[in-house]
Amino acid sequence: MKNIFLFFTILLLLTSCNKKKYTEVVEVPLPSKEEKITIGLPEDVKATEGAFKLVQLSYKYDDLAPHIDAMTMEIHYAKHYLTFTNNLNKLLIGTDQEKLTIEELLKRNDGNTDLRNNAGGYYNHSLYFEIMAPKAGGIAKDTLASTINRDFGSFENLKFQLSDAALKQFGSGWAWLVVNKSGKLEVTSTANQDNPLMPNQTISGTPILGIDVWEHAYYLNYQNKRKNYIEAFFNVINWKKVNEKFEEAIKKE
Repeated sequence: MKNIFLFFTILLLLTSCNKKKYTEVVEVPLPSKEEKITIGLPEDVKATEGAFKLVQLSYKYDDLAPHIDAMTMEIHYAKHYLTFTNNLNKLLIGTDQEKLTIEELLKRNDGNTDLRNNAGGYYNHSLYFEIMAPKAGGIAKDTLASTINRDFGSFENLKFQLSDAALKQFGSGWAWLVVNKSGKLEVTSTANQDNPLMPNQTISGTPILGIDVWEHAYYLNYQNKRKNYIEAFFNVINWKKVNEKFEEAIKKE
């Protein structure tokens, strides 16, 4: 694409040795017109060979708009999530841990920082992408709804606590709704790519819903307005899927 040139006159009040003022004409190129951004397809994104595969999205990148924009979704899924998955697979190749489930890897973490970060990044993002859907939101139903009322008093109380945990998480991290060992629902948050399955967490349990508050999850659209992103996120929560996760967790605990 050819550059478009704008000619304008800049008055330079430069004084020569004889103190004469003069006018200089300067040619300044304008930035090239931005090319149309092409958004890919989630099904075209594949992890490298290894123990773990990407969760396949049941929706397109732009299906969650306007709550989460297509470009953020593509970067999040095809760049960040893919990188965690590939890095995790590389770390496990040829080791005894290669045959473990992701939950077993997280619970048995031996202090290996690379493994902790990438296994956490893989698990956290897998859950995050699974529990979202277009035309979702609303309130929890079925068994989960009655358990929320039991443990939080109301759905609105749960929403407040979860939003508050996500908003107050300092720096990068996650807010979680978890099922603890006694089958009770609790809200917590973790830094970086940690989660409640890992050892030495403030609240331990099986996550059934996670809100990603790393800036890459919202910054293109919401910039520094994390609160607006959190509010919008409740419009894409697939409570039917969260209920499935809840029932699975109850069976495990």
